[in-house]
Amino acid sequence: MMHDVVVVGAGLAGAAAARLLADSGRAVLVLERNDFVGGNCADEWSPEGILVQRFGPHVIHTESREAWQFFSRFAELIPYHHRVETCVDGQNLPFPINRDTICQLFGAQITTDEIAEFLATEVEGSVYNDPPENFRDVIVSQVGQRLYEKFFHNYTIKHWQMDPTELSAEVAARVLVRQNRDSRYFLEKYQGLPATGFSAMIDEMLNHPQIEIRLATDYFADRYEYDDHAKEQPIIFTGKLDSYFNFEFGHLGYRSMRYEFRALPVAKYQTAAVVNYPNDYDFTRVIEYKQMNMSKAENTVICREYPVEDGIPAYVVLTPENISRRAAYLAKAEALEAAGEVYFVGRLAEFRSYNMDEVVLSVMNKLAPLTGDIH
Repeated sequence: MMHDVVVVGAGLAGAAAARLLADSGRAVLVLERNDFVGGNCADEWSPEGILVQRFGPHVIHTESREAWQFFSRFAELIPYHHRVETCVDGQNLPFPINRDTICQLFGAQITTDEIAEFLATEVEGSVYNDPPENFRDVIVSQVGQRLYEKFFHNYTIKHWQMDPTELSAEVAARVLVRQNRDSRYFLEKYQGLPATGFSAMIDEMLNHPQIEIRLATDYFADRYEYDDHAKEQPIIFTGKLDSYFNFEFGHLGYRSMRYEFRALPVAKYQTAAVVNYPNDYDFTRVIEYKQMNMSKAENTVICREYPVEDGIPAYVVLTPENISRRAAYLAKAEALEAAGEVYFVGRLAEFRSYNMDEVVLSVMNKLAPLTGDIH
């Protein structure tokens, strides 16, 4: 097959890009370094018959009907409301922080109408920069010093291996606080999981006669062959932004995880699908995937996540230095996009903390000049 476009990466961004391009009539070549598709969304069936996500829990949650309909084309989406707890002072408490969290932690009887006043009092007695300058400032300005110390401070140090004051305030935009009893982790209108898993969904996304996939193929090994033809055969790049430009402005920061899976001879291990451990142990959280896909398996499987420096990039590290480097790289990327030669899409290629719907919407927006805005 002769190809009109080359897509680098078969994770969610690459698969969505390939499918949109193929639907618009383009012949697409997908190059994937791994021997599997799905990137960090990849999942597999354990011997116990439980669908486990290989690289941490992913959930589709969005206010965008367009994004939800796109996912729905390739999988039956099962309604699912994610719930997380945090172990503090020996108790598993609802997280994000809500009324029940505060009542259980402090042994207080506070009504929903009194939560805002309680948090305002906590904040008033705390010290932080106003306006907030960093991650710590944002959280303390929302919940006060006491709750920050119990839920966020040590978790942030463990997860990012840096002081919370070194992290951009942008990171805290993903942190939620509730002034009611709602224990759902996400609040968006559309929430769910693909019935047969994310890998199967990505496989179906790539199942098109106009798409050719080459697994275990490193774009960088032959990049000049593809780059030389970029004017007539555009490249959609979903890998690390700094690596595309040979680290011209220095390395961008990423955090990785080590995933330790254990099969256990019990029907249920913990009280929520995810339990965070900010103040104890080397791992940050424990995931019990059986609670996410409602498996009827007799036993269960848990996964402990340990932050590590090297490995598959799981999180972008948003420090002021990295944000400055990102701006320098994106200026070069935008010039290539304006020329219609290379398009940078996805979490790694844009160096942003995207949710799954945001990845798809970014792909749709960026590739509109190539797809004719066909979704």
